[in-house]
Order: sequence, then C-alpha cells, then structure tokens
Amino acid sequence: MELKHTPLFEIYRDTAGVQLAEFHGWELPIHFASGIIPEHHGVRTSAGLFDVSHMGEILVDGEQAEGYLQQLLTTSVTAIKSGEICYTLMCYQNGGVVDDLMVYKISDTRYLLVVNAGNIDKDVDWIMRDNPIAQSGAPMPDIRNQSDAWAQLALQGPKSEELLAQLVPEVRDIPFFTFRDDLLLQDMPLLISRSGYTGEDGFEIYLNAEDAPDMWRLLAELPGVQPCGLGARDTLRLEAKLPLYGHEISESITPLEANLGTFVDLDKHYFVGREALVKQQQQGIPRSLRGVEMIDSGFPRDGYRVVLDGRDIGYVTSGTKSPTLGSFIALVLIDRGTGLKFGDELHIDIRGKLKAARLVRTPFYKKQTGRN
Repeated sequence: MELKHTPLFEIYRDTAGVQLAEFHGWELPIHFASGIIPEHHGVRTSAGLFDVSHMGEILVDGEQAEGYLQQLLTTSVTAIKSGEICYTLMCYQNGGVVDDLMVYKISDTRYLLVVNAGNIDKDVDWIMRDNPIAQSGAPMPDIRNQSDAWAQLALQGPKSEELLAQLVPEVRDIPFFTFRDDLLLQDMPLLISRSGYTGEDGFEIYLNAEDAPDMWRLLAELPGVQPCGLGARDTLRLEAKLPLYGHEISESITPLEANLGTFVDLDKHYFVGREALVKQQQQGIPRSLRGVEMIDSGFPRDGYRVVLDGRDIGYVTSGTKSPTLGSFIALVLIDRGTGLKFGDELHIDIRGKLKAARLVRTPFYKKQTGRN
C-alpha cells in the first residue's frame, strides 16, 4: 500500500533523528530526535508542535446544515453559537460510534467538521448517503470533503499562548473552545481555535495545505517550542483520559459505556442512535471505562484481559508508561456491578501472568493552571 503524506513530509524526511511510521495509511513521525519522553515533558512544561494534517475536514453548507447535523450528532448543534466549537459523536442506529469529531460553527448555515484520519472515507460516506436521514430522501445540505486542501498544526502547552502571540497577537483573545477564522500571517489565511488533545492549554491552526511548511518553520523557530510526534500525542492524551477511536470508542462501544454521556443529549427529540442509547441507559449500561495504575511491574497493552477474583471482567483499551507520573497506567473497559472502588485491586493478564493493578481516579493528569 502506498502511504499518504502530509504537506510537511519533506521537512520530516530531511530532519535528523526523526522516526517515521505508518498510521492509518499515513507516513507520520512517531518522534523527532529528542524522543517521546522529552517531547511529552516539553508539552507539559512549555509548548509542543504537532503536525495533525492527516485529520479530515468536511464542510457542511446551506440552509439545511444545522437541522441536518442536529439529527446526525449526539450533542445539540443549535446550542452552539457562531465562533464556538463542540466535541460530539456520530452513532449508528445500534448506538455504536461512527466517529468522534469536532464541530466548528462558522455561521448558522456553515459548519466545519474535523474527523479522525482513519475514518475520513467512512465518515464522508456516512454523512453524505449511508445514514438514515440521507436515505430517507430529506433535503440535504452541501457536503464537501476538503481534507486534501487543508493542513492542521497543533501548538500545545502552558506557554503556547505566549509563543503563538508573537506571530498572531489576536490569539490572546480566543477563549477555550472558540475560534477565529479571519486571521492572517504573512499573507497566509488562518483559522485558529483554542483546543487540543493533550490536556494542556493550546491552539489548533488550520490553513491552506501549501502554506503549511512556512507555518511549521515559523512556529518551530520560536524559543521553547518542541516538535512532537504521534508517540507523545498518545501518552499526553492518555494521561488526560481523552478517547482514541478504535480503543475507547468504536462500532461496538457506545458513548455511554465510554463515560461520554456529557456529550450525548438524550433530551433531543431525535438523533441517529438515540433510541438505542435511551434503551441502554434504561436497562443499565453494562460496561464502564475506568482508569488503573499498575502495582506490579508490567506494560498493560491494548486488548489485555482484566481479571477480578479469577474471572474476566473486561480488557485494556489503552495503556502506557506515564512520563508525568512515572508509572504504568491504562484505561480499561470493565463490567459494571463489580463493586470496585477507587484504590481496590484487580489484575491484568500480561503475557500469561496476572499482574496487580489498582483502580484510580481519572484523568490521570490534570493541568494545574491555564485558561481551559
């Protein structure tokens, strides 16, 4: 399979010490010369720069846009104002997750959907024709997959505002989960949001694909900015208990099981999957996403069995050694009704050996200061 590349691939290829790997059909940096752990700490203490141009961007335009998305997404689109962002999910009729995504409300008739890289084609098909609303023959908004035309960079960390403001002073006035789409830097049009996937303050910068190399160089040259790869992105998001599609949510894991009920508005009259989720809530949500910290030494990898009193109660969805905490941590999807409390012990089957772990509160890491 021929791998896809972001507009910044030429920069990576010429950077000493970078390690590239395949991710959902893309060739992307796992880490740069400094390595995953220094990159992780760089985001926690200063600012890290990520290329996330593999993410998908879908524009939904027209008079039907708001009403259509209101029926497609688990949150209330009508509740957000122009210039605001909403984290939300799309569900199948059975309550399983098509994808989780960010919705940028540009106006009452124009929305930008930012979706996961591995789901772009599936999401476009679902939004345009595979969902029940589209199949009913109802009037449709204009839907355009513009992923190839956009690039996306993320600057994350407690010093991200101070640093980015040296180039774009207006970012100081962007509140958390809002954006500006009228910004300009050296003739480069920018859409900048205050959001991210690390548990820190930060910004996501959208721009034309051809402008991405120049923007990357400008940001990377700022003192205190650490270029980062997918390795640190994963450890950072896991410490902050931010879900990854295919792990904490999937076609077979509902938002309620993943403890994402905050982002499911069951009071809405209708959205795809609502009936199944209402039924699951009424009958009792069977599983719950929880956090564990290893007591015994061992790496709790995805898919490993979770055991309590000799019986399987679930499995690991994501695990890592936390650079911030210095211990092995994991998210686990386990049966409800076990009676487990924070601090209680359970076991994880690591290569055929039951290793002790304890149930802990999540997120594992929460930033101490900042605006979000």
